[in-house]
Amino acid sequence: MIANEIAPIANSLWSATANPTPSCPPLTGSAETEVAIIGGGFTGLSAALHLAERGIAVTVLESETPGWGASGRNGGQVNPGLKEDPDMIKQHFGAEMGGRMVRLAGGAGDLVFNLIRRHNIDCAAAQTGWIQPVHDEAATKIVQSRVEQWTRRGAPLRMLARDETASLLGTESYLGGMIDERGGNLHPLNYALGLAHAAQKAGAVLHGHSRAVKLDNTANGHVLHTAQGKLTARKVLLCTNGYTDDLVAPMRRTVVPIRSVQVATVPLSDNIRRTILPGGHSASDSRRLLLYFRLDQQGRFIMGGRGAYDEATTKRQMETLRKASLALFPQLGDTEWSYAWGGFVAMTADHYPHLNRVAPGIMAAMGYNGRGVAMATALGRVLADWASGTPEDQLDYPVTVTKPIPFHFLRKPAVSATVAWYGLRDRLGV
Repeated sequence: MIANEIAPIANSLWSATANPTPSCPPLTGSAETEVAIIGGGFTGLSAALHLAERGIAVTVLESETPGWGASGRNGGQVNPGLKEDPDMIKQHFGAEMGGRMVRLAGGAGDLVFNLIRRHNIDCAAAQTGWIQPVHDEAATKIVQSRVEQWTRRGAPLRMLARDETASLLGTESYLGGMIDERGGNLHPLNYALGLAHAAQKAGAVLHGHSRAVKLDNTANGHVLHTAQGKLTARKVLLCTNGYTDDLVAPMRRTVVPIRSVQVATVPLSDNIRRTILPGGHSASDSRRLLLYFRLDQQGRFIMGGRGAYDEATTKRQMETLRKASLALFPQLGDTEWSYAWGGFVAMTADHYPHLNRVAPGIMAAMGYNGRGVAMATALGRVLADWASGTPEDQLDYPVTVTKPIPFHFLRKPAVSATVAWYGLRDRLGV
């Protein structure tokens, strides 16, 4: 179970099968560091590891334990790229910066798997490829364009015919799809814990149960206060994503936290296991309210999708996912469902992650729009580059000023209305 979480979203497969958490005692007394990182998820841990490997003193303050938030709760799918495709990215950001962003996002999957190999992280990693199955003709055209744009840049993507899609997935419910061989899957919580161990080994200091409750800016840097101590740093990295609070205004209002939920079965029998994703791929389909699914290393089937803000609706959404699983894979039959959990991902208004200049000496990265495993790892490295002294205009991602989302206080009804609208459009095929 996820500690200190509400019951309906606490029964996590990843927590039940997690490796030991590294020792991360709370911050007590006064301490100093070169770079302070707020948040012990993929972004903060990647930044800490890259900084420590460069010999820079770095300290992470995590309000719970490493990987407690979305980093330890997601589907474990390593999906390269951004929501927008390469041509649109270059159109929005220009040839130079857009090209850097495309290379960063396209290589984010390789970055993840290379880190895992280099640090011997035990997280059931498999770079088997990510499949995006398509559910209608309009989605097919979008995916065909995506494949063309990436292959023009030398990336290993290709379209899948309907029969090959059915063979790779184990269901005939889709018209076809694409496969991106740069992707794959892993145990997300164990990946986060492995990054934490690697960062500590490289010299980073990690403090758990050390929520930063106050930030003072001084002439010589910044002072972060926790319940039991304070930390002085020259630079601060804010890496809190869907769990961002009001510590640093106005960052909470630059993203919209949306709950994503998952359900998982007991390990499938060999006969059933051979008929579902037999190549070990992960998949997330083309619906606006997408379904994402995979098997874990022990053969449990995992299905994920959009959750809700209230507990009752969240439980109904979990039951909807079980029914959707049986519709796609009738061979699941009366298989027992043993786990159900969830957490908040952070969405942005423009669907791009944001690298924000918050104040002098303070930088934030958040808003991964459901692609956090790869992109959070990559932007953690970009944050490390900035904290190491790389000028902003030489980073591989654009730095922008913070822009609060208008009428952010209406986010919950707005999200609920958008979800209902998207669901209707998916059902009508428009």
